[in-house]
Amino acid sequence: MSFPKQISGSRCRVCGGPVSEFFDFGRQPLSDAFHEQPPADELFFRLAVGNCSWCTMVQLMEEVPRDRMFHAGYPYLSSGSAVMRDHFGKVAGRFLETELTGPNPFVVELGCNDGVMLRTIAEAGVRHLGVEPSGGVADLAAAKGVRVRKSFFEEQVATEILAQDGPADVIYAANTLCHIPYLGSILRGVDALLAPDGVFVFEDPYFSDIVERASFDQIYDEHFYLFTVRSVQSAARPYGLELVDVERLPVHGGEVRYTLARAGGRRPAPAVAELLAEEHERRLTEAETLAGFGSRVEGIRERLVTLLRELKAKGKRVAGYGATAKSATVLNYCGIGPDLIPYITDTTKAKQGTKTPGSHIPVLGPEAFRDPYPDYAVLFAWNHAAEIMEKEVGFAGVGGEWITYVPDVCVV
Repeated sequence: MSFPKQISGSRCRVCGGPVSEFFDFGRQPLSDAFHEQPPADELFFRLAVGNCSWCTMVQLMEEVPRDRMFHAGYPYLSSGSAVMRDHFGKVAGRFLETELTGPNPFVVELGCNDGVMLRTIAEAGVRHLGVEPSGGVADLAAAKGVRVRKSFFEEQVATEILAQDGPADVIYAANTLCHIPYLGSILRGVDALLAPDGVFVFEDPYFSDIVERASFDQIYDEHFYLFTVRSVQSAARPYGLELVDVERLPVHGGEVRYTLARAGGRRPAPAVAELLAEEHERRLTEAETLAGFGSRVEGIRERLVTLLRELKAKGKRVAGYGATAKSATVLNYCGIGPDLIPYITDTTKAKQGTKTPGSHIPVLGPEAFRDPYPDYAVLFAWNHAAEIMEKEVGFAGVGGEWITYVPDVCVV
């Protein structure tokens, strides 16, 4: 069994403590860099993950420049899934009922994407602002009637918003905060912008779920941090913020919704202490746990590649389903290319006609999947499994079988 190693000079981006690397996925491309013809200078970096021995924050060992990931052509749309549209509609409704009830309330969303949450807020006539650096999706949000500022959120931007709009009753982020290495500037911005009795609410993948399910594809360039209750609590404290509530969420393979308020402003819910105790009981970020996670990941790679090679030898037709950002980690770590998976189908028009980052597998539209159906389909969008399988009943009807790899390789 191998144990985490300390990389000379590696320091935590949150507290400055020593960071020990516990897994290396090797050479990886930008996860959302889909191109019709991959450029000769395609960017690769070393995808390795470690944890801080002081604050326990799990983080990538190398940072990819933010403008290379989040730009005008960023292809991900938050409203692309019916499940997620319903989820964000409920988030907006909850805020309108519980936090945005005072006179002339104001809500700010960091990384509002195509405005799927703020659209409901806007339709309710509540003051709002989405801060979104990816120009293409920001334009989609604006077309829905959402007020958007095209920029990255950081301390200076927060002070400018405060000067123009006043303090925010709610600051919200979904699948955004984990993307941002400069967490200190974000939290200073929250401190500057948040109303005295306001809340900062964010939801991101939960490291405990990643370890439990061995969902290693949740680790990729855009997910710089993998949060736990303990690490969020530690990160918030220096900025006068206190973790007052946590809620487990089933979306995206397991997330936690964290609620921060000004220290002493609200009584922490029992759920905070309960989840902290659970993390302690599981020894979540201790060396043996992390080494065990790594061993499971290596086993999944071996079993997945072996299965695909056996199916190819038998002449079976195999396709991929969902050209997700996280599939880049699976494909490149496992060394899977067009020889084992000739194409991946995806409903995102911006990805159709391109090739996957690094592995260069063609991405085709849904019609390619259905005419004719393959014998097997590797489900890269496994976090939307129920929604996808309900939609693709025709695949099962002709005897098609799904291949999943979370929490282990399985033919469904």
